[in-house]
Amino acid sequence: MINISSPVNPQVRLWKSLSTSKGIRKEGLFILSGEKLIREMARSRTVEVVAELINPELEAITQAPQCFMLAKDLFNDVDELGTHFNLLVCKTPEMEPWDSHAPPEGLEVFCPLGDPKNVGALVRSAEAFGASQVVLLEECAHPFLPPAIKASAGSSLKMTLKRGPSLRALEGEFHALELDGASLTTFKWPQNARLLVGEEGPGLQALGPKAKIQKISIPTQGVESLNATVAASITLFHYHQQFAKPPLG
Repeated sequence: MINISSPVNPQVRLWKSLSTSKGIRKEGLFILSGEKLIREMARSRTVEVVAELINPELEAITQAPQCFMLAKDLFNDVDELGTHFNLLVCKTPEMEPWDSHAPPEGLEVFCPLGDPKNVGALVRSAEAFGASQVVLLEECAHPFLPPAIKASAGSSLKMTLKRGPSLRALEGEFHALELDGASLTTFKWPQNARLLVGEEGPGLQALGPKAKIQKISIPTQGVESLNATVAASITLFHYHQQFAKPPLG
């Protein structure tokens, strides 16, 4: 057990950097928070834990290679989500690059969302409704930021995630939600398809010329459009209804 009380300790600076996408990419680490999720991952060993950061009011709960007891104020600084429960420092899982030349298998979801909470919520819906993978475009927030993992309820650690290009460089055929698209109520999905989610506000304005879009829309009453993750979840469920085996209960 190592006790840390200094705010200038290099380990503390490193852990605090993991609240940014840049820090996660540089260090190859992320912070896992939330009692339920931590206990679940500690049992399943889905990710490699390198250290446990201990709230001074609690005890260690894992057999991590290193354990650090942080002074209360330091722990609160690192505990970005305010869980007040121990934190795990984990190795970031490797994400393979998306192969633009490979045909789609099942429903593949392409995500450019910049809000980590929206990214997490989308990944959670993708797992819930049987998407085969989520391709994270360059515009996308990192899926292992603490708010993203929380919003995904752990799906970020279980779903197949791949690294994609920018919207501008995207190539191939995609389905995308647009107000003037074919109504989802009568739309017949191909079994193998790619769903491109648009960022709220700008939508798909940054999309390059090599991407071909088939537009679909969700009929609404009284509102012009839906939150991007809500709209994507409805679309994922619609696909799931056509191809899920067994169907949802």
